[in-house]
Amino acid sequence: MNDIRRTILWVIFGFSMVLLWDQWQVHNGRAATFFPSPPKAEAVATTSTPETPSAPVASASSSSSSVPSATSTPAAGATGAAAVPGGSPVAPTPSAPARERIEVTTDVLKLSFDTEGGALVRGELLKHVDMNDKTRDFVLFDESRDRVYLAQTGLIGGASPLPTHKTLMTFTGDRALKDGQDELVLRFESPEQGGAKLVKTYTLRRGAYDIAVRHDIVNTGSAPLAAQLYLQLVRDGNKPPGESSFYSTFTGPAVYTAEKKFQKIEFSDIEKGKADFVKSSSDGYVAMVQHYFASAWLLADGIKRDLFMRKVDTNLYSVGMIAPLEPIAPGATKTVEARLFAGPQEEKLLESLTPGLELVKDYGWLTILAKPLYWLLDKLHGFIGNWGWSIVALVLVLKILFYWLNAKAYASMAKMKAINPKIMEMRERLKDKPQQMQQEMMRIYREEKVNPMGGCFPIMIQIPVFIALYWVLLASVEMRNAPWILWIKDLSTPDPFFILPVFMTLTTLLQTALNPAPPDPMQAKLMWLMPLVFSVMFFFFPAGLVLYWITNNVLSIAQQWIINTRMGVPPQFNLPKFSS
Repeated sequence: MNDIRRTILWVIFGFSMVLLWDQWQVHNGRAATFFPSPPKAEAVATTSTPETPSAPVASASSSSSSVPSATSTPAAGATGAAAVPGGSPVAPTPSAPARERIEVTTDVLKLSFDTEGGALVRGELLKHVDMNDKTRDFVLFDESRDRVYLAQTGLIGGASPLPTHKTLMTFTGDRALKDGQDELVLRFESPEQGGAKLVKTYTLRRGAYDIAVRHDIVNTGSAPLAAQLYLQLVRDGNKPPGESSFYSTFTGPAVYTAEKKFQKIEFSDIEKGKADFVKSSSDGYVAMVQHYFASAWLLADGIKRDLFMRKVDTNLYSVGMIAPLEPIAPGATKTVEARLFAGPQEEKLLESLTPGLELVKDYGWLTILAKPLYWLLDKLHGFIGNWGWSIVALVLVLKILFYWLNAKAYASMAKMKAINPKIMEMRERLKDKPQQMQQEMMRIYREEKVNPMGGCFPIMIQIPVFIALYWVLLASVEMRNAPWILWIKDLSTPDPFFILPVFMTLTTLLQTALNPAPPDPMQAKLMWLMPLVFSVMFFFFPAGLVLYWITNNVLSIAQQWIINTRMGVPPQFNLPKFSS
């Protein structure tokens, strides 16, 4: 039975290794090793304005309309004609405003807007550095030959083409948040087009990553205007630069509604037409998610909106929502307020913006456990002030909470260790009589009142908690550039000198040596080889994760040592015999 218990644990561990290796293969663009799937579309460099035809949006109320292609050629100005989907654009007349990039700065954001549609085409986060070049700020939004990530809005649905994110607009406003100023207001005004004028007003606040975006739709025609406002995020399907190959995090679009809660969609599912999400709602948001950071369009609850996702171009995808507007009388103005979030996945910040936005910080299927663990970690950091020591403190708290369960497990293992010589002698004596050997083993267990599974179940109960803690540390942007001690300057990157992974390997081997040696020689060898293989991965894991595992190992060794001593089973090191 002791062998069965160990076999179960090794099967769980081995299967986890298979899944990890398989995801590593997929993450690096290769075919899955064990669970192959059709290859994704290859990423190609996208120029800033390739001419691609529009594609219809899959929504109930806009089947006859379509959001203009995210990277299509710009529409003409006030006196010109709009670009025809799939056709050649009409050049703007000389009276059209000149296209320009407007760069604005607050204390936390440096943004670039294009007067073509007033779209956000570049966004730097001034409080976060680029992990590949720490002399530069982290860039979230971008429009370059290597990356495309944009936030766009516009109008569709009129009898004639209306102002969209491809319409050239006129900019007014300041370009920097001045000392003593708490708000920065930017205004983009379109020319009259299709009997309508669109005025976008962005309001940036000091210390804020959410931007208020007001859309004023003016009916300049002589008949009621029926229009729809769309808001969309467009990005390429590439993983963020610098993403580790040894752990995989989600990159792609997501939607949230009260009906289905948080739904994240793979780019490959959009490409295959298999994206399954809520198509219509009166609440929620749309988002683009990546490791540590996210962007999202937020509308107030009660505004009906149709949600869409689509492939825009080769390796280019969009997620957005369309809000139908009540008919606007001639000369009247309709105002729609929205917010654009672009920033780090700080849980308390996200929770303060709108219900469910904190779910872009993806803990996977263990969210119900991960959220309270993060709350506790954050509280400990409030007292300690160092994220590394907060991790150590959190593992210590968990060990105290699970002390009784661990004590039961280690007590059972100590009993198994105490009777191990008797079991070994019996196995050697009855090695040619397997049935009698099994009966004799069960008799010894009964007489000694030992449950061979007693050391397994208490540990298995704790596995989900420690997996959840793993995802908390992996997903928390607070670990990014957070120092611990001496040489550990960033808990989100691997130890530069591999000191922590080496120490973790030693503690793992020490733990293995303290456990009862399996009677079967082959199992005994595997008990030593598998921790070594497992430890190799930790040389490439973030230092914060390795620190958490080391702390867990050290505390487990200490508890096991104390319990064995109390039970009269002196700790001894069971070293393997690889020569036999």
